[in-house]
Amino acid sequence: MKSLLLGNEALARGAWEAGVQVVSSYPGTPSTEITENISKYSSDDVYCEWAPNEKVAMEVAIGASFAGVRAMCCMKHVGLNVAADPLFTAAYTGVNGGLVIVVADDPGMHSSQNEQDSRFYGLSAHVPVLEPSDSQECKDFVKKAFEISEEFDTPVILRLTTRIAHARSLTELCDRQNVAKKDYQKDIMKYVMMPGMAKKRHVFVEERMGKLADRSNELSTAEYKDTDLGIVTSGISYQYVKEVFPNASVLKIDMVHPLPEKAIREFAEKTEKLLVVEELEPFIENFIRQLGIDKVEGKKYFGVQGELSTVAIRKAYFGTDADNAQLAEALDVPPRPPVLCPGCPHRGVFYTLSQLGVRVSGDIGCYTLGALAPYSAVHNCVCMGASVSMAHGMEKAEVQAGAEKMPTVAVIGDSTFMHSGITGLIDIVYNKGASTVIILDNSITGMTGHQQNPTTGYTIRMEETHPVNLVKLAEAVGVKRIRIEDPFDMKKFKAAVQEEIAADEPSVIISQRPCALLKTVKYGAPVVIDQDKCKKCGSCMKLGCPAIIKKDGNYMIDASQCAGCRQCEQMCPFKCISKPEV
Repeated sequence: MKSLLLGNEALARGAWEAGVQVVSSYPGTPSTEITENISKYSSDDVYCEWAPNEKVAMEVAIGASFAGVRAMCCMKHVGLNVAADPLFTAAYTGVNGGLVIVVADDPGMHSSQNEQDSRFYGLSAHVPVLEPSDSQECKDFVKKAFEISEEFDTPVILRLTTRIAHARSLTELCDRQNVAKKDYQKDIMKYVMMPGMAKKRHVFVEERMGKLADRSNELSTAEYKDTDLGIVTSGISYQYVKEVFPNASVLKIDMVHPLPEKAIREFAEKTEKLLVVEELEPFIENFIRQLGIDKVEGKKYFGVQGELSTVAIRKAYFGTDADNAQLAEALDVPPRPPVLCPGCPHRGVFYTLSQLGVRVSGDIGCYTLGALAPYSAVHNCVCMGASVSMAHGMEKAEVQAGAEKMPTVAVIGDSTFMHSGITGLIDIVYNKGASTVIILDNSITGMTGHQQNPTTGYTIRMEETHPVNLVKLAEAVGVKRIRIEDPFDMKKFKAAVQEEIAADEPSVIISQRPCALLKTVKYGAPVVIDQDKCKKCGSCMKLGCPAIIKKDGNYMIDASQCAGCRQCEQMCPFKCISKPEV
């Protein structure tokens, strides 16, 4: 039976068919739907969870593998940075049950703070990397990855990109393979990486890479047509190549690390020109140059930034614009910058912070939008959890330099605080800092699509569990000044921030109000602007709510967008905004 599946759905299906028994992940676009789809399969088949962060997720999967079952963890590219520590050592320990690490890169930065080429993690950690080119291969490759993992005693990285993860194609469905648990045996020479053991395991790793190189040759497919031009490619770029260069010879590489030296040399000998089409870094191109094949070209045309497409490839290589059949892809459409949703509890926070003029150390989540107009409140944003540590660093820098301290707050979501904000807060207390941390507790992991986290009280399967108490957690690390505030009460919230930033000790403000998009949140009827009272001062626009619009010189509320949160009522100095009389 065939089904039209997203790449992420197909990968989840493939893992289930392969007999995976443990899956631990942290949500991150474009990888999130993999684990969400795994959770739809019976808990008798697969245990799955949202972990607090990617490092924990990988360690859970490693532990499950050691215990003898097939295990998987999934994350986006920046999540692999968080999980790099266990990855590099797991490359030495190897596996017992198959271990697959799925990482989804985001060329073009559709929802990420950087572009990162995760193929280099395979190179640096000395583990194989497979890269599918459609949904069918997502399903097939994860099964292949488990087999390679167990055959070669290695973790295997399965690399996706946004276009593969979120595109649909027909996928053949199969039954689940029942894979028996392998026996667990104590073996400290294999699983305890003290220096003496690690030195011996490193020898094994290098020998393993040589054997994997032979397998990589087997997993490459040469499609010979016109040999005047030979194209080496992988992943989504293969699909573009087939459309843009229908008559060219193509070498499709499925295992992008280690790369298939023998297959590449044979292909290069049989083709006149050699072109590499790959997104981001010249990973394949550089390898071919190292083989002494000087005729190869690639980044000369395509660059190292952003996604490729049929239009981009055609224009870069042939110098021609899109034809009519590709016009829709090439249209210069008006930009639609992201905004906080109507009724978002973060809106009151950032309006307040912008009015106070404090320095805001930002973090990864919906609330990163606080950097944009009309708030323009967030001053910096680097990675998950960094807001807390950076605020502490800025404070200490000013103290050390004898400069006047600039009032500073760190903002961080509840899920992100669980991910990597706790240690930053510990650092502030332990090293006698005086930073104020605002935890934006909206009762869910918002930006990636409403996943549960340790503060919500529910698991990925919506089973009740013990929720982390943020107040008690802050108390436990030594914070004495802790308060819960409603961001919808902007006057009171402003006073709370002013009071805490003036204190010469660490403080935590928990901005507590659930995400407006949760099904349980109902604010009531939309508000309206009384046009007879409105002075057209524009104060309401400073809130940045998309439901508030200006048309023909008048300010009004779009009832189709208004969530009825009534934050805008507090903005109007003339009391023009209210709920309509029934």
